[in-house]
Amino acid sequence: MNSHLETVAFPLGRRARQWFAEQQFDAAREALESLLRQVPANPFVQMDLAAVLLRCGRLGDAAILMLDVAQSDDPQPSLDIQLARGLSAAGEVVAARSCLDRLERAADLPAMLLAEQAHLRWGMRDIPAARRMIDRAVAAGADAPRELHLQAMLRQFAGETDEAGRLLDACLDRWPAFGDAALARANLRTQTAQTHHLDFLRLQLQRLPADAGAPAQLANRAAFEAAMFKELDDLGRYDEAWPALQRCNALMHRVRPYDAQGETAVVDALIRVAGSLGRSAAPGAQQEEGPQPIFIVGMPRSGTTLLDRMLSSHSQVASAGEIMDFPQQLRRVAGVVPHGAAGTLAAIERGAELDLADLGARYLAQTRWRAPGSRYFIDKLPTNIRMVAHIRRALPHARIVHVVRDPLEVCFSNLSMMFGNRAAYSYDQRAMVHYYGQYRRLARHWQTTIPDSMIEVAYADLVREPGVALRKVLDHCGLAMEEACLHPERNAAPVATPSAAQVREPIHGRGSGRWRPYASHLDVLRGAVLDMP
Repeated sequence: MNSHLETVAFPLGRRARQWFAEQQFDAAREALESLLRQVPANPFVQMDLAAVLLRCGRLGDAAILMLDVAQSDDPQPSLDIQLARGLSAAGEVVAARSCLDRLERAADLPAMLLAEQAHLRWGMRDIPAARRMIDRAVAAGADAPRELHLQAMLRQFAGETDEAGRLLDACLDRWPAFGDAALARANLRTQTAQTHHLDFLRLQLQRLPADAGAPAQLANRAAFEAAMFKELDDLGRYDEAWPALQRCNALMHRVRPYDAQGETAVVDALIRVAGSLGRSAAPGAQQEEGPQPIFIVGMPRSGTTLLDRMLSSHSQVASAGEIMDFPQQLRRVAGVVPHGAAGTLAAIERGAELDLADLGARYLAQTRWRAPGSRYFIDKLPTNIRMVAHIRRALPHARIVHVVRDPLEVCFSNLSMMFGNRAAYSYDQRAMVHYYGQYRRLARHWQTTIPDSMIEVAYADLVREPGVALRKVLDHCGLAMEEACLHPERNAAPVATPSAAQVREPIHGRGSGRWRPYASHLDVLRGAVLDMP
């Protein structure tokens, strides 16, 4: 809760602030509701109350308050930033964008507000707007590693590798201990004997605390170890690369331990409630109202980005990228706190109470801005594999494509990729095995219980016989083959992925077999995956 002077000037406002800090949300809510009766339509009190309601899972009520504030004839930049953040959390992405659009038109904004806009736009995966705002922020004097890193990443996503490299070099010249930039630079291209940064990475690792400190410090060191692994792996120095990967993953496993019990509970709940979901959308609903979604699902690192690039090269298809809109709208209609696995589980457990027609309508209303003039847009969040039953009931006309990859290939690709604070399963072989097993169990359940819910395409087929594999997907979507789809390297649209440079190459299968040089270290993974039914 961002308490304002206008709020804390009131005794009730001060008490509400204290209760919020102590996570006594009901008490904070009652105080702010009482205060709002004393000062009706005070935007600062409304915003503080909305923040409390968000933490209570009352996303709809919070949105009503914030949408009222957003209608003000006297916009204030600090409020617009808070509105954009809060409305986005409440599932009102279109209104959040309107606040940012209004803010963007304001004159003489400080660099800090410009940078905050850029980060919010990036969080919405509005990449062109994020790039526009971060450039303005840097030009206005934004001078911090986080901002320069974002500017470089947005260049990389657009395929401007040289400019991204220049910005990352500049960032690391000034802030050499910034691990995110070191890892981004390592991922920017395949390193060679002439271009690697191993001496720099070793020096920084010598200077950083070895294995102590706050989670952010541990994650920062892990990023340097991940960069070391990537560059040594590029150079074929596998015996040196493996220990770096082990150190990275050990640090990240401490920062983000995997919750196997929680993951099993989520999958159990999905299987249990799938047959008793609430009111569905009518088969004819939403069909002619605008672009329809194509969901590309599967394991992360399974080839979903390659299919996305191929499919979005079609003249009638736009890619929205990896957007959180469907799970976000699920939590909105379920009325649960929009954070973490507990919120996901709570939303799933309320399956029978959900109005899935409303879920589908909200999803479309909040996403279609991403694909003006297109027949389809791609939602490429791999973990939507969990949402197959909900998608089928909420969006009868949506297409779902499940990308599958060889188990060892996909598991090692996850194990060797640092995802930051996401994907806790990927930092330990046993955790990786458990997560993959749950994914496989759920995918097989969908295939058995709702066999027509999605089509399956193998990554190996996409790289070996791209024309044949893609035609299967296009037929499923009612689209004709276009030559451009077989040349995703010509797709000029930005792509937000750690392998952004790789996907701008012609279709190839060089990623296959990357686990083999490390086979002797993968006994846990190999044994468990090969024994799976």
